[in-house]
Amino acid sequence: MSRIASAFTAADGSRKKAFIPFITCGDPSLDVTEEAVVAMAEAGADLIELGIPFSDPTAEGPVIQEANIRALAGGVTTDDVFALVGRIRERGVEVPMVFMTYANVLFSYGLERFASAAAAAGIDGVIVPDVPHEEKPEFAEPLAACGLELVSLIAPTSHERIREIASDAAGFVYCVSSLGVTGVRSEITTDISAMVELVRGATDVPCAVGFGISTPEQAAAMAAKSDGAIVGSAIIKILAQYGAEAVPHVAEYVRAMAAAVHAA
Repeated sequence: MSRIASAFTAADGSRKKAFIPFITCGDPSLDVTEEAVVAMAEAGADLIELGIPFSDPTAEGPVIQEANIRALAGGVTTDDVFALVGRIRERGVEVPMVFMTYANVLFSYGLERFASAAAAAGIDGVIVPDVPHEEKPEFAEPLAACGLELVSLIAPTSHERIREIASDAAGFVYCVSSLGVTGVRSEITTDISAMVELVRGATDVPCAVGFGISTPEQAAAMAAKSDGAIVGSAIIKILAQYGAEAVPHVAEYVRAMAAAVHAA
């Protein structure tokens, strides 16, 4: 069983709900990111998404875009992020971790070199939202050669492509709950149940829902319809508000969200 699969698997082997927080590496600093990731794992996160700072994160809304800008202004590089992951693993964190990044980052670093460095650091998978399904093999193959899983995204507009995208999914399927970019939403109106049903008709790979989730109630509702909930912007807001003092506030938030998802 891969480490990502273990995030969705209970001790008795049955499927469990996973809470998946996201954080932008280096915002407000790499030291805060490191402590926040350790705290999130201790607070009940089942899998953690790590954003590699990038100048044009096209899937992200203003909150995470600004986090990327702050991290880049602080001089954070991809190599810094690899080193960060290595330190987190050295501290005994076993929770699966995946990178959220963009095609240009992988191309500029070199696909094979990126895959090798990510695997050596302790990463389990990669999410690349600007790679269409038709171009997936170009990225999935070098990543798989290093034991990394490329996570597929499915949007509300995927329609007849959902089964096709899900059919060769690895790790977990990332179901995008809303049209547009990431960000906190007061209400999620997409028919998540219908999307998940199509995914489950094509694959046994777990399906988690992200984009717009910010409250325990929303997280529980999405997890009840799928295999987990993904939250990013709400956590980035906490980091932006509290800065160097944010870690206990992040831990408190993740603990409440994880409890809601696990109870779904």
